[in-house]
Amino acid sequence: MDKSTDIKKTPLHRRTRSPHTRRTALMDAAEHLFLTKGLHETRIEDITAAAHVAKGTFYIYFHSRDSLLHALQQRFMASFCTRIDTALAQCRPDDWESQLRTWFTTAVDGLLDQMMVHDMLFQDIHPKQGRSLMSENPLIEQLSALLQQGAQANVWQVPAPNMMALMMFHAMHGVVDDALARGEVDHRSSLVGILTETFSKTLRQST
Repeated sequence: MDKSTDIKKTPLHRRTRSPHTRRTALMDAAEHLFLTKGLHETRIEDITAAAHVAKGTFYIYFHSRDSLLHALQQRFMASFCTRIDTALAQCRPDDWESQLRTWFTTAVDGLLDQMMVHDMLFQDIHPKQGRSLMSENPLIEQLSALLQQGAQANVWQVPAPNMMALMMFHAMHGVVDDALARGEVDHRSSLVGILTETFSKTLRQST
């Protein structure tokens, strides 16, 4: 049999993207359009066109634009956590001061470096949804776990780790927002120093 003839008769198969790839493409397209065009001005058909998928494909992965926005919020927080975990892994396990400073440093840098995306994703949410995001915030859970580990090592005194982590998270967010309002975003090390010193004293076990 002539192999060249056989190859010509073989039908060409269309390359298809995996479900994960299509979902990621939709999320990436939406994030870009929300930033450039506006959250409320972006239509679902704009997103599917930018992702190069049929409009009906959108509803395979997301119930609505709001569910897509929620997925983007979750992805943002998960990426933030991964960034902090990677930084913490470089610290000595017994150097709790360094771990605390590293958490604040990475969180402040991450927030400032991604402020446009952060504001787009979180500034225009309903208060009820905002409270829900806070109660399920993986960053607060991550920080709470760090506080519990320090308490178990007898370095810190933390009667309520989740509540303390919540206060530390909001303090970090507050000083970053204030620095942005004052136009002092270049003073990152100063912000980190204030946060680390303040909470290190608060957490340190009395002797």
